[in-house]
Amino acid sequence: MNDYGAAGASLTLYWIFAIASYIYMAIALQTIAKKTNAENPWFAWIPILNVILMITIAEKPIWWILLYFIPFVNIVIGIIVCIEVLKKRKYSPWWILLFFIPIVNYIAVGMVAWKDKE
Repeated sequence: MNDYGAAGASLTLYWIFAIASYIYMAIALQTIAKKTNAENPWFAWIPILNVILMITIAEKPIWWILLYFIPFVNIVIGIIVCIEVLKKRKYSPWWILLFFIPIVNYIAVGMVAWKDKE
């Protein structure tokens, strides 16, 4: 295989992984939205609307979407919103730390979506 073939194969694998990741996260967010009785769980599939959906689940003001466009502030707001979503699903706020570990973050999101806490 020449260099172009290897690059093409790598790029193809990258896109397959990226699309699979997006689908998985959208399904997980849609499930979380349904379990928290949020309106419009289908927003999970559309960029920017999925952020609005998370803000809605976290019961924060909708204008917070503007804060996602400010560098560094968006990181803090994202963490706050994720912690509130975790609380809605009755998970410890410390679970947010799992979202920063590669591969583990997919497992953690899946557990928050599909494993109900008593």
